[in-house]
Amino acid sequence: MILNVENINVHYGAIHALREVSFTLSKGEIVALIGANGAGKSTSLNTVSGLLHPTSGKVVYLGEDISNTSPQEIVRRGIVQVPEGRKIFAKMSVWENLEMGAYTVSDRKVVDERMESVFMRFPRLKERRNQPGGTLSGGEQQMLAIARGLMAGPKVLLLDEPSMGLAPILVEQIFDIIREINDSGTSILLVEQNALMALSIADRGYVLDTGRVVLQGIADDLLHNPFVINAYLGGETTE
Repeated sequence: MILNVENINVHYGAIHALREVSFTLSKGEIVALIGANGAGKSTSLNTVSGLLHPTSGKVVYLGEDISNTSPQEIVRRGIVQVPEGRKIFAKMSVWENLEMGAYTVSDRKVVDERMESVFMRFPRLKERRNQPGGTLSGGEQQMLAIARGLMAGPKVLLLDEPSMGLAPILVEQIFDIIREINDSGTSILLVEQNALMALSIADRGYVLDTGRVVLQGIADDLLHNPFVINAYLGGETTE
């Protein structure tokens, strides 16, 4: 088990955002967290990445409790989050955005190798490497956000709503990229409102509702679960 989130409770002041939430991620898996807006999906990712700390429960990564570890140290250990809304540096070039992704890496040779690797995976970014990030299309910005995350050399990649605001054809491309990243050995925790797409590439999934895990299982089983079909798939089966 590479990641084990155990009965975490998370508060925003008086608001109890997560209630006894537990989920796991094994090496080489894609695990999807699905649910409506406000269900606690992004809060779960932010707690794993150290942006939030649980008031109780714990986050265990490679056998170590990282519940109160700083976000910077969590990145150094191999957990990297690609945030909702991409949050690229709009005035910085594509190249500079990618360099920022490798800020924890001191070996220049490693940085250069990773840069070449992401340019091979995202040739469009190589073409636009000197262009300000803010001038890219939405799909290109999402590619840049993912590529920036890969520059840190993650063992676990946390993806928060990667399809948000993208046209359907671009959503397909982004999910193909997610599959490729996973096939190369990176474990992925995926938060996504597009439940059909998320579960179609995931190994397992968890359904969150108002801060609780209400359902979990093999992704294909969830795709055919009547509750999931009615609540998140528009009442249509995937047959």
